[in-house]
Order: sequence, then C-alpha cells, then structure tokens
Amino acid sequence: MVIGEASGEWTQAEIDEIEAELRSDIARIAAEIEMSEADLSDLMRNAGVGAGDDSADAGGKVLEREQELTLTQHLRLLLEQSRRALERLADGSYGVCEQCAQPIGKLRLQAFPRATLCVACKQKTERR
Repeated sequence: MVIGEASGEWTQAEIDEIEAELRSDIARIAAEIEMSEADLSDLMRNAGVGAGDDSADAGGKVLEREQELTLTQHLRLLLEQSRRALERLADGSYGVCEQCAQPIGKLRLQAFPRATLCVACKQKTERR
C-alpha cells in the first residue's frame, strides 16, 4: 500500500514504521490505562474522610481523584485514536482528511500518526 501525498509518496518502509509506532503506542497506552485504573480504584477505596482529616485533606483527595479520572479519560481517547489510525491504515483511508478528503500531509502524520484532519481543517475545528 502506498499512500498518495502532495509532498511525496509513502514508501512501504514508512508505512510499516507508522504501523509499528501505532502498535507500540497501543500497548504502552493500554498498560498506562491499567495502572491508572488501579490507582483510581485505590483512590476510590480510600475516598472516605479518615479520622483527623479536615476539609483541606478531603479536598485534596477529591482533587487527586479528579486528576486521575482526567488522565484515564485522556489515555482512553489516545488509545481509541491509535486503534482508529490502524484501522485507517488497513482500509486504505489513512492519510486522507476526514473533512475535506485532501491529503493530511506526510510530515504531520509522521509527527502525529493519529491525525485524521489536515492542518487547515484542524485549525477550523479549533476556532469553533
């Protein structure tokens, strides 16, 4: 498979490198989610206000749980994006912007292999 691109054709070696990077990311992120969920479980188990805890202690525990929840949600999003990128590689739609159907850009994909939008469409989306 060779992905068409305004800045040059993708070689099979480059595609293989992107695929390997995505698979590595998926394994790493899945392990991080597992650790984060274990940490979150511990935080939830110890959620009660302990003897001698004041409102600042309780607030600190709530903040720590919220931060762990946010981290876990972010990791899940990255995992989903990585899996989706692999699917797009498999079905031949990798490297094509989901909004305008133009090439995303080889350098952008090499820097952020999960990208589904070209730079112009991403900028438009962020302005909204």
